Amino acid sequence: MNRYPRDLRGHGPTPPDAAWPGGARVAISLVLNYEEGGENCILHGDAASEAFLSDINGAGMWPGQRHWNMESIYEYGARAGFWRLHRLFTGMGLPVTIFGVATALARNPEQVAAMVSAGWEIASHGLKWVEHKDMPEAEERAAIAEAIALHTEVVGTPPRGWYTGRCSANTVRLTAETGQFDWISDTYDDDLPYWKRIGDRDQLVIPYTLEANDMRFATAPGYIEGEQFFTYLRDSFDTLMAEGQAGGAKMFSIGLHNRLIGRPGKMAGLKRFLDYARGHEGVWFATRGEIAAHWAATHPPRRFERPSEMDRARFIAAFGSIYEHSPWIAERAWALELGPAHDCVEGVANALARIFRRASPEERLGVLSAHPDLAGKLAQARRLTAESTAEQASAGLDALSDAERAEFQRLNADYVAKFGFPFIIAVKDHTKASILAAFHRRIGHDRDTEFTEACRQVERIAWHRLSAMDLPR
Repeated sequence: MNRYPRDLRGHGPTPPDAAWPGGARVAISLVLNYEEGGENCILHGDAASEAFLSDINGAGMWPGQRHWNMESIYEYGARAGFWRLHRLFTGMGLPVTIFGVATALARNPEQVAAMVSAGWEIASHGLKWVEHKDMPEAEERAAIAEAIALHTEVVGTPPRGWYTGRCSANTVRLTAETGQFDWISDTYDDDLPYWKRIGDRDQLVIPYTLEANDMRFATAPGYIEGEQFFTYLRDSFDTLMAEGQAGGAKMFSIGLHNRLIGRPGKMAGLKRFLDYARGHEGVWFATRGEIAAHWAATHPPRRFERPSEMDRARFIAAFGSIYEHSPWIAERAWALELGPAHDCVEGVANALARIFRRASPEERLGVLSAHPDLAGKLAQARRLTAESTAEQASAGLDALSDAERAEFQRLNADYVAKFGFPFIIAVKDHTKASILAAFHRRIGHDRDTEFTEACRQVERIAWHRLSAMDLPR
């Protein structure tokens, strides 16, 4: 099967209303990454020092050496930044989700005690704050299991959420396969949670952020002052609030790091934003665990037969009648590069239409010729396909007066005599009167124009037939 694994559709053109508690229009998730003591360091058995997310401009890894300045910057996050942020969040009574690197948590018992005492959610941020991209699958699976075990030992409860950050292409699947997590956040692909089917499991994914994130203080282009951070957070919040007001409540993740936002000048921008957001109605500050619980209760996973996962025989059986008496279209469409984006009405419609459009003129003429006359002899003899019967009935073509039937038969005969194929129109878009008007208008076309119009109507009929099936819209 020629299949494309990436999901470029997501929730589609009409995302669900999150329906947050209390009618909130935006759910704000404050995430504090706790990595200090879990970063690359030869003291931790790593091959080189850390080089990522610090105030050292252009830092590089030092193989086989300790980087004293880098270590001290990370130490600032644990020694000073964390406590400044702890005072801010507890003083405001705001819930926080910790992304805790297991080895970092193990080296910071006082901070863990403070997190627990504050009632913060402590999710797993992996075993170590290192790259997973080059890990063999077995090694990464073992690291995930060790992270869960160490986290449980240090915190006292197992993690119910996971975010690696420096992940591999296998991380989401491997973490989901543990069955351990209510939510996983190793994606940046949406403004709302969503369900991802992994094997037999429906795994809830709560996307994270790399832009509403203080890491931009340590990257280029990025923020250079707290005011810029505040401005970006405020503008994001205002946009999401406006969308929520229009009936599309959203989620807003804010990513934070002790050693970055914990610096006084940077934290001032964060505090300014928190004051701003708290001054609005319709805001729900929540942990990711609370968001996950709400989403699971309000928007449980929906199981349906996915076209991109059907074998050839099943695909033809499901869609072979969409184009009138032309199962070859479904047969060829199955061989296209289908993926999650095709697991919906528009997706299947596009796949089938591609085959129809690339077919030879003779093949397309065969599809046109397979369609019955409107209110013709086949309809009177009840020999239409089930789809055609329902479609003609929807426009009242099964209940014509004698005069109306005679007019349709005359127009059908004139049309076929001129063009060599029957008059085709998506009757579900029309009334009996508008069908007759189109008949009179289109019979004046030249053949090329009418052939193009008839093909367009065939595609529209196919779309209506797919819309009647159990597929997402």
